[in-house]
Amino acid sequence: MMIRQVEFGKGFVGRLSYGADLLSELTALCLEKDVTCGRIEAIGAVQKARIGFYNQANHEYEFMTLDQPLEITNLTGNVSIRDDKPMIHAHVTLGDRDGKAYGGHLAPGTIIFACEYMIQRIEGAVYIRDVDEQTGLPLWKS
Repeated sequence: MMIRQVEFGKGFVGRLSYGADLLSELTALCLEKDVTCGRIEAIGAVQKARIGFYNQANHEYEFMTLDQPLEITNLTGNVSIRDDKPMIHAHVTLGDRDGKAYGGHLAPGTIIFACEYMIQRIEGAVYIRDVDEQTGLPLWKS
């Protein structure tokens, strides 16, 4: 187990660009605003999505492309450092017109229709990701 006390600092609220890649746009925003540790929330809609499921047996992500308009019913994630730059780890839940939900790890290839976000800095802490031998995932180092 790893635990640290943190302070939440100032944040940013806004709207992302139509037609942009959701993960790339959030990452660019963190780079621009020098957010190296924080939390992210977003709602809105996407033109299409790409989400992942981590196969625990073979330590690889399996990706699914949803080539249809979907609502972002929830996007929750965090920002930390990997390879000396901000990395966003986010999970997303998406809903279709029939109310069917899809969820998983937000992956490149999710194209924004409309998206409002909130990013809040975490002050006084730096979380660095490195590959965890037990899980194969890039997890926070202790």
